[in-house]
Amino acid sequence: MPLSAAHKQKTRDRIVECARELFNRRGFAEVSIDEIMQRAGLTRGGFYNHFRAKEELFAEAIAAYQNFDATQRWKELPDDVPGCMPGHARFVINAYLSDVHLNDIEGHCPMIALPSDSARSGPVVRQAYHALLERMVGMLSNDVDPADHPQARERGVAAAALLVGAMVLARTVEDATFCKEIRDAARKAALDLVD
Repeated sequence: MPLSAAHKQKTRDRIVECARELFNRRGFAEVSIDEIMQRAGLTRGGFYNHFRAKEELFAEAIAAYQNFDATQRWKELPDDVPGCMPGHARFVINAYLSDVHLNDIEGHCPMIALPSDSARSGPVVRQAYHALLERMVGMLSNDVDPADHPQARERGVAAAALLVGAMVLARTVEDATFCKEIRDAARKAALDLVD
């Protein structure tokens, strides 16, 4: 009896999630198809029933992050921003630069762990990364009416660059005080941009 389309999609989703976690932890080049499939509880042969190549899976793993639910992903965050709701720029800034996000190596945004891997990849991966960045820019500029503030998109782009850059740097330093200083400075500058 052939597998149902729903079962096949569920299996594909499991492969993508396992790949996303491994890519975030170790990077594209350091993760094998065998490791991904083993983590998903499947054999290597099944990989090619879902993907033509590892790079196709990489693009889909990046794209999958666009579907995250901020209320679930960052539910452990303290409510330190009065009146701030998930999806609002202030929430995104505080959540993105939080300790929770910093320490969630497998679950964090691929723009933090994978910018160099994405830049070295083919157009499908770069398009997925671009789409994720565009979504972030939209989230960071959605509280500003372009009629009132014509530079809303420019400010969203700048805030996105601050957030991603700060988290890349914060993850590379060993000094916890400096790590916090990087994120605090980026938070202040980003909040100034979106207010």
